[in-house]
Amino acid sequence: MPNPHREPPDYESLRPQAVALRRAGLSRRQIRDRLHLHNNDLLNRLLEGIPAPDWTRRPNAKDDLRTQARELRKQGLTYDRIQVELGCSKSSISLWVRDLPKPPARTREEASAIARRGWEATLERREAARRRTKQVATGEIGELTHRELFLIGVGLYWSEGSKSKPHRPNERVIFINSDPDMIRVYLAWLYLLGVSTERLRFHVHIHESADVGAAERFWADLTGAAPSAFGKTTLKKHNPKTVRKNVGADYHGCLTVRVLQSAELYRRIEGWWYGIVLGAEGPA
Repeated sequence: MPNPHREPPDYESLRPQAVALRRAGLSRRQIRDRLHLHNNDLLNRLLEGIPAPDWTRRPNAKDDLRTQARELRKQGLTYDRIQVELGCSKSSISLWVRDLPKPPARTREEASAIARRGWEATLERREAARRRTKQVATGEIGELTHRELFLIGVGLYWSEGSKSKPHRPNERVIFINSDPDMIRVYLAWLYLLGVSTERLRFHVHIHESADVGAAERFWADLTGAAPSAFGKTTLKKHNPKTVRKNVGADYHGCLTVRVLQSAELYRRIEGWWYGIVLGAEGPA
């Protein structure tokens, strides 16, 4: 145990020893133990200006990027172009290469092209991050139990399905949506409830300017229903003044799914929904 009344070690005599040990590859702890030092401030002074041996350095994920950035800078690339190539920040690039000579000034066209490539690279990184997040989230769901699908279907219908109103009593189970995945989940829910395919009727709703035949085939393939289960397609009149966004090969219009003889089922759905509401509110 160190003596608190002991005079501090002599800096001049310890400095050569500390430097020699450091150059021999010893760590700070090893030097401190070898010289019986208990003062970190003094140890810092003794080793000032002497680099640490490579083996004591922690691996840095940016070491490779720093090396690449310096090589690119030596080739005459600007900060913007290095950023495009490596995807790192300009502040980091500046720290890594500021001791190297600057490249010649670029033209306006070159600057514009670099900025465009930089933005495209940024968009690609963002899209990759979105895909990773979605993939992780998808894996968090796993296989649904029957009860989970049952509750999901009740909420899905009550948010998107037809509902009876005081001014318009209509106890029929009718669901319309343009999202194929929503239709898949909804049909899976109906089958879970024991609704047979014979009780289902389908109607396509689509703009007359779209590929009506392709849309009808798309929904027929998705539902697996017989042609006799499909009623006449409803066409929405095209307005040339309207700039529509729902165009292209991915546009299939909307599909209405109607359950025959569904008054009793509708009442049960309504009751299930209010049961969910009461369950979510918890005990009074």
